[in-house]
Amino acid sequence: MADRRLSESERQAWLRLARAPNVGPVTFAQLVARFGSASAALEEVPRLVRRGGGNAASLPSEADARREIDALAKLGGRLIASVEPDYPRGLAALEAPPPVIAMLGHEAILGREMIAVVGARNASALGRKLAHRLAEELGAAGLVVVSGMARGIDTAAHEGALKSGTCAVVAGGSTSSIRRKTRRSTNASRPKRHRLGNAGGPAAAGAPFSAPQPDHLRVGARVIVVEAAEGSGSLITANFALEQNREVFAVPGSPLDPRAKGANRLLRQGAVLTETADDVLGVLKPILGGGFQEPMRDFGGTPPAGEPAEAEADRSAPRSRKRSDPRRSPLTS
Repeated sequence: MADRRLSESERQAWLRLARAPNVGPVTFAQLVARFGSASAALEEVPRLVRRGGGNAASLPSEADARREIDALAKLGGRLIASVEPDYPRGLAALEAPPPVIAMLGHEAILGREMIAVVGARNASALGRKLAHRLAEELGAAGLVVVSGMARGIDTAAHEGALKSGTCAVVAGGSTSSIRRKTRRSTNASRPKRHRLGNAGGPAAAGAPFSAPQPDHLRVGARVIVVEAAEGSGSLITANFALEQNREVFAVPGSPLDPRAKGANRLLRQGAVLTETADDVLGVLKPILGGGFQEPMRDFGGTPPAGEPAEAEADRSAPRSRKRSDPRRSPLTS
């Protein structure tokens, strides 16, 4: 089922299933694998919800899905499912990719090879300067620079890659949240926001107009960390990349600067010491030009590890959300 186009009715079904209570990426994959399609899975979800003591009426309706897709289209964007050819290969290679992403901007950028540049919001002037330079040079080498559109390192990276192409990833499906986050970036003036749209564009990993979900933001890319405190979201992103056997790069810093402790720890753990773009390109050169040779997963085949999705879907009764796994927190620190 990989690399296929969804019909409009099935796209609505994907959105509705992705928005169903307690259906995360893993459960979504299990449901589709078990029942053959999102439409078929939706017919079974009410039974699973009722068996778990929940309210089947809480499922998004077809009208809700249609309104959200239409609203996204009015903003110039569209919904892309993880089985479609336009979906980023890095994300598609994850064991349980976000089922849908909302994309604004130039979709062609999603098919290019990407590298994430992340770091502290309260970055130093030198850290921002280095992030800008790294992004500019990596972009000139053909890579798309990905970051989270926050202040500090993220903004510097986006600005450095504006000429070559950059992609802003937001944890959560709402295109309105993309706009709010862009406005909150102190360095993102209106002209720069417009230039970001022309150079690539924001992508929301999740259902459009849904509440932000920290576990949605797994960039599926190689990662460069420039200034990150211990326990920061930047380190979480880097650790997730390590778990996926993707290369991680880190810029060393003074041991007296708390913003350098996270990156320095990554270096002790084996991250590639990075001072220039050449340090990154030297490692990635053997796989450049081949889409980083990401493995593609057959979303309609064997479900991810574990029994079919009844275990999680049965818990669909409304309740307070458990705290997310810290490895699945937002991209930026």
